[in-house]
Amino acid sequence: MNIKPLADRVLVKPAAAEEKIGGIIIPDTAKEKPLKGEVVAAGNGTKDEEMILKAGDTVLYGKYAGTEIELDGEKYLIMRQSDVLAVFE
Repeated sequence: MNIKPLADRVLVKPAAAEEKIGGIIIPDTAKEKPLKGEVVAAGNGTKDEEMILKAGDTVLYGKYAGTEIELDGEKYLIMRQSDVLAVFE
């Protein structure tokens, strides 16, 4: 993959949605969009906002954050650093 986010944007690979809940299999249409993912690539930041996220960070983001894109058959989200709510440590 050859994609480099610009400015204060990050490329996030969403975590897989849950397949089963307590023995009940969830169909694709009823699965909730995951709100957790891993940063795959990050831009350099802007002159007003430095980039604090880096590749490999596991992050929590808003339900409607980012723009979905598909690269090499996999789905990713590209979003601004400010759309990320928290970093898991």
